[in-house]
Amino acid sequence: MARLPYLEADQVAPEYRDMLKRNTNLHKLLVNSPEMARAFNGVGGFIRFKSKLDPRLRELAILQVGWMEKSEYEFTHHVKIGREFGVTDEDIEGLMAETEGKPSKLEPLAKAILRGAREMVRELAMSEATFAEIKQKLSDEEMVDLVLTIAFYCAVVRVLATMKIDNEPYYKEVLQQYPIPGVE
Repeated sequence: MARLPYLEADQVAPEYRDMLKRNTNLHKLLVNSPEMARAFNGVGGFIRFKSKLDPRLRELAILQVGWMEKSEYEFTHHVKIGREFGVTDEDIEGLMAETEGKPSKLEPLAKAILRGAREMVRELAMSEATFAEIKQKLSDEEMVDLVLTIAFYCAVVRVLATMKIDNEPYYKEVLQQYPIPGVE
């Protein structure tokens, strides 16, 4: 159960109701601080709609963070979002294999991006070798977008966990297909 209330549109000032268009528990809780929610939505919106990073690779990086941090909410939401941007079941199975150190059919750049996300979750930063490998394929702008995307979602999973934000029932079906080890 969430530590703060989920607010509905009629419980917030009219100028903040647009932030509840995405009817998720995360947005309903964050709007308890409407200006912070607006800033949060700004970064998230940029990542999703304006980043120059390939959207499939972006979603794989986000999924890797959710998987590593055992964030049911983040992982399940981004399985659904990722599918809108070309993430396939084979990609998700590849992510799970790569996380376990097993081979996958993912292309080298996707493997390197997943490794970079794992390094940022586990070690705080990407290693020199992983950064250099990814940098061979991405522009400077894409590198900034990638690193900030991973860092932002490392923060998001901590918000979700600290606020104990409940996952919506609609997303729980994803866990039947992809159960996260250690998550009930």
